[in-house]
Amino acid sequence: MQFIALTSIGIENLLVEELQSFEIKVTKQSIGSVRFEADNLTAQKFCMMTRYSTRVMLLIDEHEDIKNKDDLYKFARFQGWQEWFGPSQTFAVEFNGTNKELKNTQFSGLVIKDAVVDYFQDLYEQRPSVDKQDANVRIIAKLNKQKIALYLDYSGPRLSDRGYRTKQGKAPIREHLAAALVTRSGWLNDTSKPLFDPCCGSGTLLIEAASMALNLPTNLHKAFAFKRLPSFREAKFKEIQKELKAEKIDSKLWLIGHDIDGRVLDTAKSNANRAGVGELIQFKEADAGKLQSVAKRPGTILSNLPYGERLGSMAELINLYRNMGVSFKKHYRDWNAALLGTDDELFRLLKLASKKRYKFKNGPIDVTLYMYELNEKQVAQNEQASELHFEQSRAFANRLKKNKQGLKSWLKKESVEAFRLYDADIPEYNVAVDVYGDNAVIFEYAAPKEINADVADKRLQDVISLTAETLDISPSNLAVKVRKKQRGDEQYTSYEKQNRYQVIEEFGAKFKVNLYDYLDTGLFLDHRLARRFIQQNSKDKRVLNLFAYTGSASVHAALGGAKSVTTVDMSKTYLKWAEENFALNNLKNPRFRFEQADCLKWLEHAKGQYDLIFLDPPTFSNSKRMKNVFDVQRDHIQLLTWVKNILSPDGVLLFSNNKRGFKMDEVALMGLGLKAENISTETLSPDFKRNKQIHNSWLITHG
Repeated sequence: MQFIALTSIGIENLLVEELQSFEIKVTKQSIGSVRFEADNLTAQKFCMMTRYSTRVMLLIDEHEDIKNKDDLYKFARFQGWQEWFGPSQTFAVEFNGTNKELKNTQFSGLVIKDAVVDYFQDLYEQRPSVDKQDANVRIIAKLNKQKIALYLDYSGPRLSDRGYRTKQGKAPIREHLAAALVTRSGWLNDTSKPLFDPCCGSGTLLIEAASMALNLPTNLHKAFAFKRLPSFREAKFKEIQKELKAEKIDSKLWLIGHDIDGRVLDTAKSNANRAGVGELIQFKEADAGKLQSVAKRPGTILSNLPYGERLGSMAELINLYRNMGVSFKKHYRDWNAALLGTDDELFRLLKLASKKRYKFKNGPIDVTLYMYELNEKQVAQNEQASELHFEQSRAFANRLKKNKQGLKSWLKKESVEAFRLYDADIPEYNVAVDVYGDNAVIFEYAAPKEINADVADKRLQDVISLTAETLDISPSNLAVKVRKKQRGDEQYTSYEKQNRYQVIEEFGAKFKVNLYDYLDTGLFLDHRLARRFIQQNSKDKRVLNLFAYTGSASVHAALGGAKSVTTVDMSKTYLKWAEENFALNNLKNPRFRFEQADCLKWLEHAKGQYDLIFLDPPTFSNSKRMKNVFDVQRDHIQLLTWVKNILSPDGVLLFSNNKRGFKMDEVALMGLGLKAENISTETLSPDFKRNKQIHNSWLITHG
């Protein structure tokens, strides 16, 4: 019979070798799949032992001239379906691919379903039922232009799901990819040598290595789809199971797994126990950035290294890779290393020359396995972890020192804990650096198109290293926000949140900030003086804060003795954050209200009067209240028209925005009976004086 085994990109050659080890004839190798010929028992044995395949399908028939619905129906209608299942069984159809006439896969699947039902109706006068969730038989159709192939699902549930992994770490790899990495690492050539994973996560690499070394079956007790086919024989199947169990190899193994996260290590131990190899792996909680020797005898380092699974974690990663490179050379002479990752720039930080690379897919992510020999030549090239890519980067560090010295007396006088230290002062180093107590944030601005991406990446690495060094901040307390266009599947990446909050004080107010989980931290530092103005002018006033974000201006109003404070924002997350800021300052009053709403819609229909309004709208917004996208330059008069209706006769509106080059429409404003005073300069504190375009501020009152 003809079969096709599916796998991930990069594993096809290993799958071919595996099939050949079963003395199975391979007929065709394609991207992500291998065709082969086998009898039923051999195919069943392969399903129970395969390390590299994710699915096995049995070929029913194929045809090269399927143009439209009628061709598809006739092809499916005249197959001998009774060979595979009966009218009393359930079935389902998976359809993949399109052509000029067959453009909808759901419709094409229905055509095949109708053909199968009609076949059994004509033959038995009985119709089988469709069950999409738990069908007895699953039919798979793959269409490529006018060529179609019909298959039956032979293996059933994903073969890479071995059953031992109920929980996984931050950057999990599929078991079949883990097996491929073990093979490519070369460790299987001598399993008496130690195998060490310094970032073992939930233990998948080490568990697969142990299973392969012992020749354990991968899927002995899976609910295989072939068990529901007429050709299945239970007695023969149990005989194969018994044979495979007997082929287990007894071997002493030296497997070591470290991870910095104790909780994920508990998961690794549980997974290893379920896989039956728990006693063979030594798990230990340890920091990969501070590697020590783990064995006197050289072996193999095999690891899926961290690659930015958390927003803002780049500083930690750069520090980790640099330190690992130094440790490999110091403690792992004559070892081999096989390290998986996604970012070539990070691997350059190891300062090691790879002897070979293998490209794979880990789900939707492109990954590379970098192979190294830690020989005498590599070890001799030991370099310090603090080495810079560009010597001129020292100018950036000098500017940090100069700026900090210049702000020193102001910071002390005003007791400022969070401030901007650097803002693209040197054009080549196009970042902003904000300090929050013992932590800091680096915001990278998007580089111009003419700037080479590799050069920009290296400069950023220097910036990160020098910021940590100059400010004496641990890399784990340095958040990096890279504002770049995301490629491919990066834009769909869900980052793990660290939930690291700290409290910052400002003019007697306390605020929760989070430097690591969001692009913004929860406190706009450039509005510091605007918030102080609100605090100083809120006594006995009715205060409104629109587009309130985390409610920092509202807190200042309440601390300033406001009669009432209304805080409006569309985000439930930010409003909750605002309420937490109020609680942090022991502010509790029924006249302190929080409203979740589209601020433009809320403003259009707002009632009542307010004596002090803070309005800081976004530059652009997709609000439904505007004909198109809201544009603060184009639409600010409409905005102020609505505000006028709720601004008390003696009231003051503090209007602010961040649009560079914003021009107030003075004539239209006069037409509304309002007047404006530009106070942008007065609302810029010393740390933002270098960037006078950071925001625009106006005091607006009735004329």
